[in-house]
Order: sequence, then C-alpha cells, then structure tokens
Amino acid sequence: MSRLNQFKQPFKLARWRGRRALAVRRWGAAAVAQAPVVIGNAMPKSGSHLLIQVLRGLTQIGPFVDPGLPPLTRSADNQNLSDKEVLANIARLQAGDIAYAYLHARTPYLETLAQPGIAAFFIYRDPRDVIVSQVFYATEMHPGHGMHAYYQSLGIMEERVDAAIRGVNEAGTVLSSIRAKYEHYLAWLDQREICALRFEDLILQREKAIGRILDHLAARGSVPRLERRVAIERLAAAIQPHASGTFRKGQPGEWRQHFTGRNIEHFKQATGDLLPRLGYEKDGLW
Repeated sequence: MSRLNQFKQPFKLARWRGRRALAVRRWGAAAVAQAPVVIGNAMPKSGSHLLIQVLRGLTQIGPFVDPGLPPLTRSADNQNLSDKEVLANIARLQAGDIAYAYLHARTPYLETLAQPGIAAFFIYRDPRDVIVSQVFYATEMHPGHGMHAYYQSLGIMEERVDAAIRGVNEAGTVLSSIRAKYEHYLAWLDQREICALRFEDLILQREKAIGRILDHLAARGSVPRLERRVAIERLAAAIQPHASGTFRKGQPGEWRQHFTGRNIEHFKQATGDLLPRLGYEKDGLW
C-alpha cells in the first residue's frame, strides 16, 4: 500500500492555507508569525484525542491554526512513517500550527520538540486503565486490530488483561508488555521544555490542567488575548469526548472493575516501580 503524503493532497493543503488566512485576518499577520508551533504528543490509548481537542481550542483564544492533518507520525492512509518522514512533517509546520503525534522519547525527537518555536505537550495515563482501554478497543471496537483474533480466542477478560500486562510472543501474534510500552515514553517526563500532563487531571482537575497548558504556552512566548478565566472556559468547552471515534468510557480508575487479584499480582511483578515513577501509587502496596 502506498503511503500518501499528508502535505501533498490538494484539498488538505487548500484547507490548511484557508485556515491560516482566516487566522491572519482575525489576529493579524504579526501575531500569527510569532506564535509557536503547538504539538500534542501521546502514548496510544492515553488521551491523545482529549489533548488535541483542547489544543485545537487554542484557535478560539489566540493566533493559532488547526491544519486538519493526520498525526505527524502517520501518512494520510494511516501508515507509520520513518523518522526522516516524521521530521519532515514537523519541519513543514508553520508558526501557530497545531499538530499531534505518537513520538517515542528518543533522539531525534527529544531535541526537536524542545527547540525554540515549538510548544510541545505530552499526555500519559495510568497504565492499568491503558490496558483496559486497549483490550476493549482491540476486542470489541476494532475487528481489524492486530490483537483482535487473539483476544477473542482467550474468551475471558482476566486472560486478556494478563496478556496485555505480560506481552505476547507467539506464532503470528506479538505484543509488547505494558512496561516495555511505557519505557519508550518515560523520558518525556524528564524534559523541562515539554509540558507533561496526566489524562486523569484533564478529566478530574480540568481547570488546573488547562492552566498548565496556558502557562507552558506563555513560557514559549504566547499569551492568550482573553482573560485567563475565559481562556480556560473556552478550552474546556472544546473537549467533546464523543466526537472521537475511539471513545468508549474514558473514566479514570476503570481498571478496578476489570483487574482480578491475579491480574494485580501479575501487574506488580511485570512493572516494578512503574506506577510510583508515574505518580499513580506511592509504592507496591495497593
């Protein structure tokens, strides 16, 4: 299957240019030119659509543009892109553009997202809820998912959760353990130039979390044109969970309804200090 370049499709390019023209008309060319590129980054099944909805709301409070493009890490026909192609996509973004991606915390992305002119955000989620979300998505919502047939063959939720915890490496089926998945992203939490947000905070402490987004933008040179309270209200109003095609429940702590005692023990054995590292538990006594 060919990989369609998201930046070379006439309709999408025309839409992008049109939206930039509207932003210039509303906010002024100088304001748009001075705005940072905004990139929302996430682990899969960790709130990427929630984050991008908030970031797209920036178009209502300042000189920002939603190009309407797919993730920077994927082609227009949803194929994963090489590092070179992803970096080219990032380089093509213009001042004030809003984009999102699923980038591992490694070179060259650590350096790229920290550079001046980019305001980057990373959203992460309790790994126990990520497991539940991924299992339901692959089993019930996406028959074309690589794990669909395998999860269906297991029959019960406890076994599916265990598979997601420990990983799978059988003939025709390969799935990384939950610890291995997080290892690809943990270094984002150590980058001072990146604003790391918890999915749960955008649900349960929304005003505070959105305030952190505004503070990070201000540190990168962009202050909202509206009063802070109004800006927070506008960004909160941009959150429409049901508008996401992958939305199911999105409730923090749902893992408690599905993890058995056996799942909990296997999770502790497989993940070690992951939950304390992420700030979800103080120790292993949960």
